[in-house]
Amino acid sequence: MEDDAVENAVAAMGAGPGPSRRGLVRGAGLAGAAALASGLLSFSGGDMASAAGKAGNFPSTPGFKFVFINHVTTNTFFQATQYGLADAASMLGLPKPQWTGSETSNVSQMVSAFNTAVSGGVDGIAVSLVDKTAFNEPVKKALAAGIPVVSYNADVTGNARLNYIGQDLYASGQAAGEHIAKLLPNGSKIAIFIATPGALNIQPRADGAIAALKAANKGFQVKQIATGADEGKEQSAIDAFYTGNKDYKGLFAVDAGSTQGVANVMKKYDLASQGYKGGGWDLLASTEKSIRHGILSFTIDQSAYLQGFLPTLYLYLYKLSGTLVAPPLTDTGLKFVTKKNVKPYLKSTNRFEGSSSVQKYLTS
Repeated sequence: MEDDAVENAVAAMGAGPGPSRRGLVRGAGLAGAAALASGLLSFSGGDMASAAGKAGNFPSTPGFKFVFINHVTTNTFFQATQYGLADAASMLGLPKPQWTGSETSNVSQMVSAFNTAVSGGVDGIAVSLVDKTAFNEPVKKALAAGIPVVSYNADVTGNARLNYIGQDLYASGQAAGEHIAKLLPNGSKIAIFIATPGALNIQPRADGAIAALKAANKGFQVKQIATGADEGKEQSAIDAFYTGNKDYKGLFAVDAGSTQGVANVMKKYDLASQGYKGGGWDLLASTEKSIRHGILSFTIDQSAYLQGFLPTLYLYLYKLSGTLVAPPLTDTGLKFVTKKNVKPYLKSTNRFEGSSSVQKYLTS
């Protein structure tokens, strides 16, 4: 009966059953996002207020209140995400979305924050779906209450959320594994460091990387090692593993904090000069510098900023259009950053990477 109620509620919100209900615009990607943003800026036919750098003459709308439910609210990676959601809200004339959830990937705390948002009657929710089942019923209840829900950073395809904005996690892991396979000789021992094993924002990356390394048929020995959700302790866990397992010549991570930890450990022991290879995900300042100095071989850019900006934009458009503009499935990217192309990332601190609170126009 509840599922029928959800279906009826979602239909009333402007989406039919099945894939179209969830706004599955396969292939839309960032091109679709760009088109939506372009349409938004000219929605009412108003002129651009070029002196202020803002779009002019939006239709009069309520101050929609959106909430982001996150699994590691204080993690450095999500600073850019918070800047992204704040910038989108500012552009749209909305209150800054609330940032809440858990500091330690505690799913119960996240579900509690989600339920609080629903009972508070918010206008839209973006949630990082790091658990396979915990959010299924809360999302159904939100939709039944007329509250649109999108996922970001992590996703569960069986969840009733309208759509997902973030990296294709398993595919990015496969790409990383294929890249790693080219860096190390046959039979190498490879460590894959992961902050929270099983968490759906990073475990698919590890799974994809391990699968690709096995598929390479080069006799790699691969081991997954947990480092913990506390950024301050991740490096210690990696250091302890290295000192006890120096025959592991490949040191790779699938999350921002662990990648930073790999970089710091490799620098501490000068491992790059000894034939060790390292790499991982995301664009923390120390990671970028390690790429430049050849300490790490690569990192992967998944655009943390867009994971805050686009959900805010999509929820706004969904409300503004009376549910006619459904949130599109959006892959925020898979870009390998190496010594060859890291220079632009090091050019300036900025909000797009979370390295500065100052909003400024970055010239190429």
